[in-house]
Amino acid sequence: MGIFDFFKGKSKAAPAVAGATDASAAPAEALAKELESQGFDVSTVDIEVDGDRVTLNGAVNSRADLEKIVLTVGNSKGVAQVENNLIAPDHDPTQPSGIHIVVEGDTLWKIAEAHYGNGARYEEIFEANKPMLKHPDKIYPGQRLRLPGAGGVALAEASGWAPPAEIAGKG
Repeated sequence: MGIFDFFKGKSKAAPAVAGATDASAAPAEALAKELESQGFDVSTVDIEVDGDRVTLNGAVNSRADLEKIVLTVGNSKGVAQVENNLIAPDHDPTQPSGIHIVVEGDTLWKIAEAHYGNGARYEEIFEANKPMLKHPDKIYPGQRLRLPGAGGVALAEASGWAPPAEIAGKG
């Protein structure tokens, strides 16, 4: 749970959901249709749009779906902020996936090397970001990617959640 900030001036490669503009997210119905088209069950999710801010309320099937839904919406054109109020049966805020913000020159191989110490693990990142990613070479600057098992505190901190000292390695 928390508020996630996304890069407002997204790349031309960012998904443009019907009705989105550079300054405003697509209407809630269009975002729901986009999520459904990617295979997410959003029948119990309420989506509210206020300009470039999207609020997600409700329940989803898994932590992976929760994280993917937040990132799919946030990576969409016109979205600068996502307030995540979703819950999942296996959601433990102390164990979220890490997050990586793509910069110019990044590849999934380079990201895997940096976070896992082994570039060959790029397939794990690709799989963790499906259906958002359709091909391992199709990433763009500003896009946020899930990194399961790597830098979990980073995603939690990005939402404003502060981990207990023993989890953050300070205790």
